Amino acid sequence: MEQEILEAIKLAVTNIPQDVVEALEEAYKKEESEIAKYNLELILKAVNVAKKKGVPVCQDTGTPIFFVEVEPNDNIHKIQKAIINAVSRATQEVPLRPNALSVLTGKVLGNIPEIHLEPGNKTRISILMKGGGSENCSALFTLTPGEGLEGVKRKVIEHVKACGGKPCPPIIIGIGIASPAEKAMRLAKKALFRKIGERHPNKEIARFEEELLREINSLGIGPMGMGGKITALDVKVEVESRHPASYIVALTIQCWAHRRAFIEFDEEVRIWQ
Repeated sequence: MEQEILEAIKLAVTNIPQDVVEALEEAYKKEESEIAKYNLELILKAVNVAKKKGVPVCQDTGTPIFFVEVEPNDNIHKIQKAIINAVSRATQEVPLRPNALSVLTGKVLGNIPEIHLEPGNKTRISILMKGGGSENCSALFTLTPGEGLEGVKRKVIEHVKACGGKPCPPIIIGIGIASPAEKAMRLAKKALFRKIGERHPNKEIARFEEELLREINSLGIGPMGMGGKITALDVKVEVESRHPASYIVALTIQCWAHRRAFIEFDEEVRIWQ
C-alpha cells in the first residue's frame, strides 16, 4: 500500500488531470487580452514540462490531504502508517518541498499529511495536494438560515473579489454548507475532487454552481489576477445537514495547479486522476 500511495502522490504533483488541462486550454481560447493569454500560455507550458520531465508542476507542492474510505474490516492503523511513510518518502524521492513548519519556532517538520477517515464499501484513497497561496484564501462564513443560497452567493463573490490574484487563478472553488463548522470545511475540500464540469446531482445545487461560476467570471480578475474573462474554471458545492440555528458556509480555493489522485484497493490496485 505504501508504494502505491507514493506513486499516486507523484502522479498528483507532476501530472495535472486531463479535465483541468482541457479547461485551461478552453480558457486560453476564450481570453481576448494579450496578458491573459500569455499567463495561460505559461501555465500550460509548466503543465507540459512537469509531465514530460516528471517534476512537480509548482515549487509549492502543497499540503498532502487524504480522504480515506475504509471497509469495516480494514486495519486503520496500517493505512495511516502507510500514508505517513509514503509522504515521508515522497518528500525525498519526488521530491516534495517540506511544507510543515512549527507554529511557534518556524522549524521545518517535513510534510505531515492531513488524514480524514470515512466508512466505505471498499478501500479508496483520494489525494489532494493543497498549495499555501490558495489555502490562504479559505474562509468560513456564518449566515442566518433565512439568507439561504442568495446569502451564500453574496459572501462567496465578495470573498473571491477580495482575494483577487492571491490564489493564482484560474481557480477551482469548493463550497461546503453544513454545521458544525468542521463538517462544512471537510465538504468544501471534498467538493474539489469532482471533475471540471461535473455538476451536483441535485438540480437546484447544480444550477447554483453554474450561476456562481458565471458571476465569478464576470469579475474580470482573470488569470493570475491580471485581468481577463476566466477567473474560475469551476465551482463545486456540497451540502449536508445543519443545526436549526446554524447556516455555516465553508469556502476553499484550489489554484490552477489542481493536483489530485485516487487509489482503489480491490482485487487489483487502481490509480487514476
